[in-house]
Formats: sequence, C-alpha cells, structure tokens
Amino acid sequence: MTPPPGADESCAIVIFGASGDLTKRKLVPALWSLFQGRVLPEPFAVIGVSRSEMTNEVFRTRMREAVTEFARVKPPSEKVWERFAQALFYYTGDPGDSAIYPGLVDYLKRVEAERGLSGNRLFYCSTPPSLYPHVVTRLGEAGLSRPPEGAWTRIVIEKPFGRDLASARALNQTVAGVFSEDQVYRIDHYLGKETVQNVLVFRFANGIFEPLWNRNLVHHVQITVGETIGVEARGAYYEEAGALRDMIQNHILQLLCLVAMEPPVTFDAEAVRDEKTKVMHALRPVAPAEVDAVAVRGQYAAGFVGGRRVPGYREEKGVSRESQTETYAALKCFVDNWRWAGVPFYLRTGKRLPKRVSEIAVQFRRTPHHVFRRNPETSVEPNRLVLRIQPDEGMSLSFGAKLPGPDLRISPVEMDFDYEKVFGGEPPEAYERLLLDAMKGDATLYARADWVDLAWGLLAPVLESWGAGNPATLFPYEAGTWGPAEAGALFQRDGLAWRTP
Repeated sequence: MTPPPGADESCAIVIFGASGDLTKRKLVPALWSLFQGRVLPEPFAVIGVSRSEMTNEVFRTRMREAVTEFARVKPPSEKVWERFAQALFYYTGDPGDSAIYPGLVDYLKRVEAERGLSGNRLFYCSTPPSLYPHVVTRLGEAGLSRPPEGAWTRIVIEKPFGRDLASARALNQTVAGVFSEDQVYRIDHYLGKETVQNVLVFRFANGIFEPLWNRNLVHHVQITVGETIGVEARGAYYEEAGALRDMIQNHILQLLCLVAMEPPVTFDAEAVRDEKTKVMHALRPVAPAEVDAVAVRGQYAAGFVGGRRVPGYREEKGVSRESQTETYAALKCFVDNWRWAGVPFYLRTGKRLPKRVSEIAVQFRRTPHHVFRRNPETSVEPNRLVLRIQPDEGMSLSFGAKLPGPDLRISPVEMDFDYEKVFGGEPPEAYERLLLDAMKGDATLYARADWVDLAWGLLAPVLESWGAGNPATLFPYEAGTWGPAEAGALFQRDGLAWRTP
C-alpha cells in the first residue's frame, strides 16, 4: 500500500479539549514518550484548544506536571524537556463556537511557520461527545478539513462514537459531509495495546494454530473485561452510558472480531478492517423477544474489594438512588459463518469485580474418545488457550499430563508466556502506537464507519429492552464478586460455567 503524500513527515497536532483529563493523562504523555524514543517526526507542534484561559507557558508547565506523573518515560533533564516544550502551544476558545475558528486558522499558520512545518495537520477531538458534530462542522466551515497542497489533514475522534444506532449514524453523516473516510480515525485505545495486536500475530504468524481455529476444534470462547474500580467521579457520565455502551459496543466487540476474523490478504488497513467488518455482518442478530435469553445485566451493591468496603452503585456521587443503569453486562453471541457456525462467544464486563483483568479464553473440544475411562478417578480436562490482555500480559495453553506415581492420574498443566519476562521493559502505551499510526496514515487499528454502524445495530434490541427500565431484569451483585448469579444462565444449555481468571 503506497503511503499518502507526507505520510512520514512532521505535523501540527491540534487537540480540542486540551484542558481535560485525556490530554493530561494520555495524549501529551504519549507524545512525550514518542519524542523520547526518537520516533516522533520532527519538527512538530502541539496546539491545545480549550475554553480555559491559559498562556503557552502555563500550558507547558501543566503538561510538564502531567508528563512527570503519567508518562511511561520520565523527563531525564531540563534541556531535553525544553526541546519538547517549545513545540507546545495553547489557544483559548470554545471548540463549539464558530467565532474562534478564523483566529485559530491564523494562529495555526503562524505556529507552522515558526516551527518550519509542511502543512500536515492532525485534529484530535478530546471534547465531550456532544461537541463532536460542532467541532467537525466548524472545521469544515473554516476550510480546515481540506489539506493544503502536497500535505494531509486527518481527524481523530474519541469514543463513544454515538450512544445508539441513530446517533452514530447522524454523527457519521456529519463527519462524512466534511471529511472523506480516509481522513477519519475513530479511536479505540484497546486496539493500541501490545497484547491485543499480539492476537493477530499469534493467529497469523504461527502455522500450528490456524488449522485448530474453527468450529471443528473450538468449543466456545469467553471474553472478559473486568474492573475492580467503581464509577469513581464519573457517576453522571456512567448513568448515561452503562456497561454495554461503555465496553461491549467497542472494546469487546473489537476483541471478538480479532479472534473470529479470516486471515486478511495483506496487513493493510483496509484489508484488516474488511475482515473485521465481515465478522460483524456474520454476528447473529438479537431478536427483541430473545434479549433475556442471550443478555444479562447487573448492578453492584455494597461489598468488599481488595479487603476494603466499598459502596453500592446507587450510593455513588452523581448516581440516581433509583438508577436502572447496568454496571455489569454479559452477552452470548454466535458468528454465523462457515468457520464458526454453532460456536458460542460469551462476552462479559463489569465494575467492582474481584480482579482487574482483560482476557480471551478459547476452550477446545474434549477428546472424542476417553481411553482412560477404566480409572473412575481419571478425568481429562479440555485444552484451553488464554490470551491475557491486561494486567499480566501474555498467554497460556493448558493440556493434560500424568501425575508422577504408580497410578494413572491426569492433571492439567500450563505452558505460560509472560510478555514482560520474555521481552523485558514496559510495553508502549496504547496511545503512543495509535497517535503514531494516525500521523503515518495507518488506520489498521482504527474503527471504520460501517463497523461502528454494525456494532450499534447488533446491540440496538438489547439497549431498547434494557432502556425500558424493567427492574426485574436488573440483577444486583455484591461488589467483589464475579457478577450476578443469573449470568450463569447463559451457559445452562451448554452445561458450562464462566471461567474464573
């Protein structure tokens, strides 16, 4: 695939909503780590845009504090930091107000001239989602969506990309009216994690596993994203989102696609995203009458996590005392294609669970014939492959082995690969990879418009059913447990149970 003009050249990065947490915790620390690793194209410029009154110097001081606290790579000396800081600029203005954009155009051109830039521009929407359509529209009105001659212009849009099918389609329509699809980068930071990308390498760079990766040998797949934390200070946001929107619609469905997709012809962005979109097309639609049979929601009550008593969700700040918002969601899916027909995919996510964990567990079918059945005490567990996304990045494969001794007894053992032990050091942050990809014009790890549309379409019946507010379908679970017992009903027909990580 031929890179677009200027794909590897320097650029100006304009961050809308630069006074917010995302800029402080993720974006600027990621850019600093890229700079320290000497992979950030130079010269460059970062222009923060937000309503808060701030000078360049104040912005640089705040970003120094942010980098010191949150960056993977800490500033080694004042001299190196000053080189980076000289590329940080700030422009005061409300990103949703059209009046600021003529001045922003002039300011951007002055910074580009001062820094010796070629006109490449990366706009980043780090504002509240309600402002996305306004920012996109204003950029178009100001002529900033059209790249200067010989350069490129791109826009990164944070999740959530809509809150249901109708709003996602409306936002896609707004974006498509201003930017072409190849300019748009819908970010999902989960796809930037090293071990998420390693799922593709594991599948397509190792010839021994791909022949096993189908309905003939895989019994079922479990994908778990668990958090020990509650909603913290995000109660008001979470009341509007819930676990299904916050995690399953984006992160977990993306993981499902990586597991289920066919091998792409090449590792180009469009080839990879085509295969992921085919998986979304193949996912069995959820009939409104079947929602309760394939989806379970829960809400955490008070309990103990890590030996500490924590409040229930309805006791959190910003949360209604009668809230019907789910903090736990589980879903049973089927990918109706030749490779996966009949193989269930179980998805779950929740807050205030016993352990912070993100993993994909692929359970293979049992041996077709139990040759050790003469010994009633001998059982053979099915093989299981676990891909650990976080926090203990790596993978393990379980298989049966004979226990030492005169009797024939079989015990499951594990071959384990630990990412940190093998490769050493700390893996790059997700935003480091994703920001660099956006600057290089590589959209492989970004969501495409049709994928987003299909994801919301799949979940629409579930959202509609849960949105009706029937308290009988919202099951409480004690904080520090693995969710409501009712979630186990998804496995009853298969005689299985949720795996305990």
